[in-house]
Amino acid sequence: MKQTQYARNKSELTPEQQEHVITAARILNHGGTVAFPTETVYGLGADVNNAIAVRKIYDIKQRPLDHPLIVHIGDISQLNYWAQAIPEAAWKLAYTFWPGPLTLILHRSQQVPDSVTGGQNTVGIRMPAHPIALALLDELGSGKALAAPSANRFGRISPTTALHVQQELGERVDMILEGGACEVGLESTIVCFDKQSVKILRPGGITCPELEMALDIPVNLATTTNQTMRFSGMLPAHYAPITPLRIYPTEQIWQQAITLTTQKFRILIMTWSKADKPQFSDHIIGHCAMPADPIAYGKQLYAKLRQFDEEAFDYLLIESPPNHPSWLAIADRLQRASYHSSNIC
Repeated sequence: MKQTQYARNKSELTPEQQEHVITAARILNHGGTVAFPTETVYGLGADVNNAIAVRKIYDIKQRPLDHPLIVHIGDISQLNYWAQAIPEAAWKLAYTFWPGPLTLILHRSQQVPDSVTGGQNTVGIRMPAHPIALALLDELGSGKALAAPSANRFGRISPTTALHVQQELGERVDMILEGGACEVGLESTIVCFDKQSVKILRPGGITCPELEMALDIPVNLATTTNQTMRFSGMLPAHYAPITPLRIYPTEQIWQQAITLTTQKFRILIMTWSKADKPQFSDHIIGHCAMPADPIAYGKQLYAKLRQFDEEAFDYLLIESPPNHPSWLAIADRLQRASYHSSNIC
């Protein structure tokens, strides 16, 4: 992934943005919740060390209390404060990809409360790559960090604009910081460390080949069947639109759509390839041509799924993504989004 140079402090924001950040920090320091932009998706933040504020996150999202939150820090130097026994590989990845879409699962320090980790002895930590997020973390003050999952109801599509947060959570959040559309659009890559090995728990904005290049060792994708650790995005059903979603290979998707229209269903097809589509009336089957580039596709995916929910289709049929490492995060999100509607045809 090409690394972007982001603004690193509040002096690089506009005066209006600086004022908003100061207000948001004041809210957080008084036990409130703030939705804020990152390069991945918008997060719903609370002061890590304020148990009441952290509980608000779970209540707002309707999130299970044993499902851990990711701790967001504003500088790599803070890693030692929130984690302990940090392996060399973790430091190497932090210095290579932070700020950026990478979460490290590490042994928690005594500074991290049970309410953030779901009672586990590990904690997920990342440094977001967005000028407003970094300015907010700086404004919070020394020894502060944000516990922040995505700013949406649990299991639903993550928000990639402030408007999505407003539509999803409304007045339940004390403040929503406007930061434009998220640059990556998919959640962070989550990795864990076991002795000398590094495993991907959740694919995301940093790919497996990029991790291997940074570490010069093989990196494997962990299977859910042998994982006892709980982490964000681990459930088989997640990131789901309201409209039932099903994934089909290129050679099957149009025929499946036509079959569903005979049952009077309104269908939307989302494709990335240039495969020929049959002739039919556009009001029967809608079509969305997505980019063939995985970075551009990922940036648009959640916004498109939200749009099609609003347009009240009966089913969303998605063309299977290519079997390539660069598409792994997209394939993961689509698979989880389709979990509850896998038997519609």
